[in-house]
Amino acid sequence: MKKIFISSFIIVAVTLAVSCSDVQRTPGRVYMPDMAYSRAYETYATTDSIKAELLKRGIHFSNTPVPGTIKRGELFPFLLTKDAAGDSSNYVAAKQVKSPLTSMDTVEAERLYLVNCAICHGPKLDGNGPLYKGGDGPFTAAPAQFIGKAQYEVMPAGQMFYSVTYGKNKMGSYASQLNTEQRWMVIDYIKSKQVASKSGGSQTGAASQSGAGGLAGGAAAPAGATDSTATKK
Repeated sequence: MKKIFISSFIIVAVTLAVSCSDVQRTPGRVYMPDMAYSRAYETYATTDSIKAELLKRGIHFSNTPVPGTIKRGELFPFLLTKDAAGDSSNYVAAKQVKSPLTSMDTVEAERLYLVNCAICHGPKLDGNGPLYKGGDGPFTAAPAQFIGKAQYEVMPAGQMFYSVTYGKNKMGSYASQLNTEQRWMVIDYIKSKQVASKSGGSQTGAASQSGAGGLAGGAAAPAGATDSTATKK
């Protein structure tokens, strides 16, 4: 009995000592970590005040990569830069750029289109998505009509890719939402739908030779491929 009492006393004493200690060995759960811990600066982020301070010391600091360089691990780099205001040289040059994809998971490509593009351009690529709704939606500017309007049916894939990458007219850039390969998947999906609409079929694997180039043979990745947005950055 005495031994049980002593053991119980020791256990209680140790428990109290640990629980009352000022040292918190685990921080516990944080409901909103972004408010508790500051986020790191972006790799190339800086402020005008920092640049001005460095300039006073004779340091001409530029925190942007050297023109023409690409990030490590980048697939299918798009070497044309965004045109300056009032210029369209690279937009025109983009006509010559062909899709680098030789195969594509059409199911994933369709999902990427529906998630990112259909809200404006419509699930049927008719330019009548929920934001437009025939002019009755909250967005009154008519989106591009990929099927049924010759201007966009004959638009080269490279020019479409330029628009998705840098934005064009009312549409903003999608480079932060979709990586390079995903953007090409969306473009090739659009081109394959255009080919299908002209032939009266429903295939989505073949792409226009003049537009997408890389999928003229209609190759497609095996069904059941994983969500590309969940596995790639």
